[in-house]
Amino acid sequence: MAKPVQEIERKWLVRAVPRLREFKREQIIQGYLAISSDGTEVRIRRKGDNYFETVKSRGTLARNEIEVKISRHQFRQLWPATRGKRLKKTRYVLKWKGHRIELDVYQGSLAKLVIAEVEFESIQESARFSPPAWFAKEVTHVKRYKNSSLATMNK
Repeated sequence: MAKPVQEIERKWLVRAVPRLREFKREQIIQGYLAISSDGTEVRIRRKGDNYFETVKSRGTLARNEIEVKISRHQFRQLWPATRGKRLKKTRYVLKWKGHRIELDVYQGSLAKLVIAEVEFESIQESARFSPPAWFAKEVTHVKRYKNSSLATMNK
C-alpha cells in the first residue's frame, strides 16, 4: 500500500512563456472521480504511457498525497466516471536556480491558461523561493486555479 507523502507546491500564472522547444514535455490527461466539499480529491491521470490514481487531501500549499500506478485497462474502466471533470495539458519541465519548474500549458476551453508549479522539500524552502521575472501573479491559494476546479470548468 502506498504511503501518503506531503506535497509542498506553489503555483503562478505565467507572464511570458519562455521558448519551450528544447524542454522535455509530456502530454497529460486527467479526470476526477471525486471532489469533496472539504477539498479532498481522487483523480486518475495518464502521463505519457503511464497511468495513476491519486488521492490528495484538502489544502493549497501543503497537502498529503497518495499516488498508485494503475494499468491502462483500469484507467479506461474508470475514465467514463470522470465525465464533466477532465482536463488536458502539456507539461514542460524546466530547471531554474536548482529548482524544477513544471510549466502546464492547458488545452481545450482552458487553452490560454499557463501555470507554473514548483515543488519544495519544506514550507520554509518554499517561503525563501524567489520566482523568475516571467512568472506573474501567485495563485497557490486561489481555489479556481486548482486542477480539480479547472477540470470542472473545462467543458
